[in-house]
Order: sequence, then structure tokens, then C-alpha cells
Amino acid sequence: MPRGRYSLHDPHDHTPLGEEHFHCAPGPSGWRYVAQRTTPSGEHAGSIDLALDELGRPIRLELTALSWQVRGAALDGVTWVRTDPTGTHATEGNAPAHAFTGTSPAFLIATTRLLNLTPASPVTRVRLVALTDPVLAPRTVDQSWTLLNSEAHATDNGPLTVDAYQVTALDTGEQATVHVSGDVVLSAPGIELEDLETPPSVFT
Repeated sequence: MPRGRYSLHDPHDHTPLGEEHFHCAPGPSGWRYVAQRTTPSGEHAGSIDLALDELGRPIRLELTALSWQVRGAALDGVTWVRTDPTGTHATEGNAPAHAFTGTSPAFLIATTRLLNLTPASPVTRVRLVALTDPVLAPRTVDQSWTLLNSEAHATDNGPLTVDAYQVTALDTGEQATVHVSGDVVLSAPGIELEDLETPPSVFT
């Protein structure tokens, strides 16, 4: 069960946004990721609990930030309920999308599981519902993903396979490179892996 800490920053001006303390693990029905977020000063800033099925689809998402809460799942596309900080208003939403995304590294892992790309795969388009900080406002985005290469790196615990993905935002053309090993993001725009207590899980 990988357990560790990511630092988060603005991908454009590198302003620190806080940290995400996580643990995750594959299971008989898929994969689960649980994390707590803190501000740069160390205060609690939110949480994420994401469970995927064996095909990488979100079967349960619970996301909180600044007392806002979103609960969602893959249902007729993706469906969610967003609740305001007072708890008096809840709005339902649905979109013909494949999954959710956001600033948590969990969403990058979830997308790689959903697409299941190989270096021989063509450029693959995916539609996602982005839950944008700080109030978890939903926005539908289209991306294309390509697995550029997979390389094995020698470590004290044996070879570690690192996958490099190119992700393109189709509305702006902005491109980013994401490095993933198993169920851990090694680096991505706005994300740095600062601490990892156990090696990444290997998906079969």
C-alpha cells in the first residue's frame, strides 16, 4: 500500500498550494485512493476518497474543499451532487463524460487506469468533468492522452517502470508531461512527489 506526500503548486508561477498526504492500494474490485490536504501553513484544506472499478471507472468519489463537498460516480456518464458549505443547498449534475478530474494526483492515476494505454496505442481522446478549486465547481474538459514511453529504472527494491504520458488540453492546445509509476505520480505540472514510504503498486 503506497503511502506518501505530494507537494502542490501553481503550475504557472510555482506558488505553493499545500500538500496532499495519501495512501492508495489496488483491491479485488479495482483501486482506492484516500488523502488529506493541507494548506502551505499546515491547516486542513480538504480530502479525497476515490474508488475505481477494475476498468478504471469511478464507482465512488467523495471530495471536500473549503467545506464544499462533491459526491459522484460513473452513472449515465458521470453524475454528482455538490453541496455548499452551509449544507442547505445541494445541486445535482450529470455529463456525458468518462470520469472526473481535478488537482489531486489521484485523478491522473485514475485516467491512466481508464485509458490503459500502451506505447503502440494511438492518441486517445477522453472527456472529463473537472472539479475546480477552491469551490469544486464542475466543468467539462476534453483531453488527449499519449503514452510516450515506458522505461525500467533500477532501484534498491528492484526495477521500477516509469510511464511518460503527454496530455493535451484540446480547448487550448496546452501540453504537459506526466510521469507515473504504478499508482504513484512521480511528477506532473503542479505536482511533486516529496515522500514515499513504500514502492508503487504494480497493476496487472
